[in-house]
Amino acid sequence: MTYLAPTTLNEALAALSAGAPSVIAGGTDWYPAQGTRPVKRDLLDVTRIEGLRAITRTDSGWRIGAASTWSDIIRADLPRAFDGLKAAAREVGSVQIQNAGTIVGNLCNASPAADGVPPLLCLDAQVEIGSIFGIRTVPLEEFIMGVRQIDLAQGELVTAILIPKTTDTRRSGFVKLGARKYLVISIAMVAVTCEIENGVLRKARIAVGACSPVAQRLHALEAALEGKSPEAAAPLLQIAEFSQLAPIDDVRGSGVYRLDVLRALISRALMEAAYG
Repeated sequence: MTYLAPTTLNEALAALSAGAPSVIAGGTDWYPAQGTRPVKRDLLDVTRIEGLRAITRTDSGWRIGAASTWSDIIRADLPRAFDGLKAAAREVGSVQIQNAGTIVGNLCNASPAADGVPPLLCLDAQVEIGSIFGIRTVPLEEFIMGVRQIDLAQGELVTAILIPKTTDTRRSGFVKLGARKYLVISIAMVAVTCEIENGVLRKARIAVGACSPVAQRLHALEAALEGKSPEAAAPLLQIAEFSQLAPIDDVRGSGVYRLDVLRALISRALMEAAYG
């Protein structure tokens, strides 16, 4: 086993092209997953790559480098539309985990309960992927294909998350339900972004996690809420159908329970986004 720690993106991509090392950043998911097994594959540490740990404003929006940590997200000067993402960042493990774990690692782990995915879906995030052949971008909703399944070929490396421009008036919220307040995997979670115009919702985006193999936007509910006040959402939520979701039964909760609490979580997230 060889530990590789390149300082340039070209070096990292060349190493990926030449072999099949395991890519690590914070390692907060990767190392626990190994259990007691010896590490036999080469490791490619991307945390020293120049420019990969940076959150920057661009002409088209925002760029979150692949080595950016949850703590970087929390401390970054970002518009209110990112408040939901910041709230999710504060829910990821302990402060020590937030200091080491990366938001891109959370995506690449492709857990149905990944806290970062719903807020990023509401921000219309794109995933930037590099290889020796060039750069491509994929919408986040297409990048995560299933449980532990992502659109990443051998020799490719996620280099950044790209967020399009957002207005200064766009707001957001994030609500997570767990068995306790801190240090817990989600039973269900909801992220929301919206505009409030003359007291009514405009361009609401709602994404739900831990209730299907991949976090999903609720497009039909978003359309139904257009032009309604946040308070008027309650009766709509009572009759809303979530047939696209497929929550499972596990040690944290049953599928029936997840669907039962979802309406309350969505209502809370909407009110947080609208008035928080």
